[in-house]
Order: sequence, then C-alpha cells, then structure tokens
Amino acid sequence: MTSSAGSTCTSIPRHKQRRSLRTCHGPGRNSQTLSALGDFQILPLEIFHMVLNYLSVKDISMLSMVSKTIGSRLINYISTTSGTRRLLLQDFHNPQLPGGKGGASILEHYRSLGLLLKRCTLLLPTRDRLKYVHKVLSGVSCFKLHGCASPLHCLGLQCYGVFLQVRGLEQLEYRKVQTVVSSKPGSARKLELRIRLFCRAVLLAPWHHRSDSAFWLTRILKPWPMVNQARLLYIIFGPMSSLDGHVVWQKMIEGPRDESSLKGLADAIKLLYGTEAREWTADDVISLVDELSVVPQEWLMENNARLLLLSGSSICFTFMASKAVNGRALELARLVVFMALVCEKDLYCMDWAVNMMQKVCEVFSTPWERNNFLQCLENTFAHMLMDMLQAVLAGEHHEEDGSFLNLFHLVNAQANFHKEILYMAMGNSNSTT
Repeated sequence: MTSSAGSTCTSIPRHKQRRSLRTCHGPGRNSQTLSALGDFQILPLEIFHMVLNYLSVKDISMLSMVSKTIGSRLINYISTTSGTRRLLLQDFHNPQLPGGKGGASILEHYRSLGLLLKRCTLLLPTRDRLKYVHKVLSGVSCFKLHGCASPLHCLGLQCYGVFLQVRGLEQLEYRKVQTVVSSKPGSARKLELRIRLFCRAVLLAPWHHRSDSAFWLTRILKPWPMVNQARLLYIIFGPMSSLDGHVVWQKMIEGPRDESSLKGLADAIKLLYGTEAREWTADDVISLVDELSVVPQEWLMENNARLLLLSGSSICFTFMASKAVNGRALELARLVVFMALVCEKDLYCMDWAVNMMQKVCEVFSTPWERNNFLQCLENTFAHMLMDMLQAVLAGEHHEEDGSFLNLFHLVNAQANFHKEILYMAMGNSNSTT
C-alpha cells in the first residue's frame, strides 16, 4: 500500500514535469522564430516580396540587419525576377531614376545596393559571397569591359565603381590589359579606351581619400614590368581626343602641349610619390617618370619639363638630382633650359627654376662637375637660340607658325633666368658685407 502510494506519488510528478517541459519548449521555439521574422512571419513569401517593392534600397538595407533569417529572405528576393528588375537598374544613359524622389541618381542607387549586398552576405564565407555577387551582377552588360556600345556616354562603369567601393571587389580583366600593354600603341584603340574608363570610373574615381586611390593605382600598376607600367599610366591618365575619347599617343612627340594634357599624369605621379603610396620608393617613381618620357617615343623636352614642373618641386628635384649623380650633365642642362622656358610661357616665377638649379648644383661632388654643368647650361641656351633664329630666318611664316613666338619666349626666358641669378648673387654679396 505504501509502496503503491509511493510509486503513484513519484510517477505522477515526473509525468507532469515532462508535459510541462514540452509545453514550455514549444512556445520557446515559436518565440525565437517570431523574433527573427517579426510580423513578417504571418506573411506568405510572395506578399513579403510585394512589401519590399514599396521600400527604398536604403530601407531594405536597414531591414537586412534585423536578423539572419530576414537577410536570407532578402538574398532570395534579390535573386528573383522581380527583385532583379527592381534593384539592377540598367538605364545608365539616363542619370535620373524613373520615378525617383528628389532626383535620386542611379549612382546613389548602386552605392546603396552595394551596402545592401554587403549586409545580406555578411555571414557567408568569402568565396560564397563572391560567387553570389558575381551571379547577381553578371546580367548587367554595362558593367563589363566590352558591354556598352557607347562607353563615353554611359554611367555603367561609374555605378560599378561605387558598388565595388562598398563591396571591396575588383574584376579587371588582366588578359585584355596584357594585350594592350604588349601591343603597338594605338593598335587596339577601343580596348585602350575601355581600360581607361574602367580603371578611372570603377577603381579610382569612387574614393575620397588619397590613400585609397594610391592603393588601387598601385594594384593596377605593380603587377607589370616598369615599361608596361609607363604604358598603362599613359593609357589611364594621358591626353585623349576631344572627338572620340581615344588615347592620343603622338601628342607629346609632335609639339609642345599645355597643362591640361599633362595634369592627369602629373597628379598620378604625385599620388605615387606621396606618403600614401607606401609600396613605391623614390627610385621607383623616378624610373617610372623616365620610362614615361619615351612612351611611345621620346617626348619633346618641353613636355617633359612641364610634366616635372606640374609634378611638384620634390619630384622635380629628385629627378634632376638623379641625373646629376649619374653624370648626365648635358641632359640636365637641357632640362633646366626648358624648365626656364616653361616658366616663361606658363607665367611661373622664374626664381623657382633658379632655386632648383642651385639645389642641383649642390649635388655635384666636385667643383669641376658643377662648373661643367653650368657651362653646358649656357651652351644649351646659346645653341637653342641659334637654332630657333635659323628656323625663323629660313622659312615663310604664317599665322599658325609658332617659330617666332618660341624665339620670343626663349629670349625672355634667358633674360629673366639670368636676372634672377644676378639678384641672388647680389643678395648674397650684400649679406656678406
């Protein structure tokens, strides 16, 4: 009796305890699911997708951070036909979104889309993230190197750039770059143009910090030998035709060019020489500038001097000091003369050229080397004046002919250059007395 009662008393509580555990466990799992999906739990998947169609990309991006379950549903939505049509806009020749509020641009749309995909795939392995993003974007033809028939008037690559800025990806097709940098300049003009647009719009333009731009420019150039680096730098930043946008290879060879033709190259050189580009030494940059001055053939010295002047005093001095150390006094003298000519033409202060010459003179290890350089400098002035004078006297001159104007500038350049030297000498003389 006692044992029966005892067994009854012990068995019933255990039985109730199991039922109690089952009762408590069921609602626990439901609450977890409910907390993951919230009110969206009661909606069929099709209705959930319809709701997403009323949200902006930024709102969907915020929604993706609610839970992993929501993120998974958004990944599925992006892959659907309606999601792809809604999110992967392809009207890159019309900068305004259809029906966009406040004139929201397609660039802003793709910047937000990049953030959305980043958040949705945050918990996936890197390989799976890359595969998914590649699958999503593979249908956008204007994101491809040969995808758009009118790349100069297309925002596709710029949208791709702001998208990758968030994603941290790049898909530059190195085989095609290999074809361009290894072939004769201008033999693949359309491909050169597309590489130029791709590198500038996708990899370089989106960044606001110089360190980011320096990083990506380094990634573009460093895999190649120095000769190919110079060729690629010219393709990306060199002068282009105002008619069709193609790279103009002969421009630096045929005649003197203004600052607008050289500013892009100078800015790129300054970027690589700066502290932001840690993988480049001063010797690397100087070698690149030296190689660039013979792409595709040797430049006119005036264009070379203007490039150095636009690149800044530090790069200019390092380049000239390298020639002084290596005993190339005649080349250095010609460069100084053309720097004086550029200062005269472009209305820069002539004392800059004189100060640069004075700093270079301090690099020479012996007085003989310094005096030899100064003699070469004066001889170069004299020879150039005689050559220009003969050109003026020899031919018939038209309004387009610049021979007389060049002679005029060189005479003034020589006079102002020596005037600054006299000022410097007299100033030093007065300071010592």
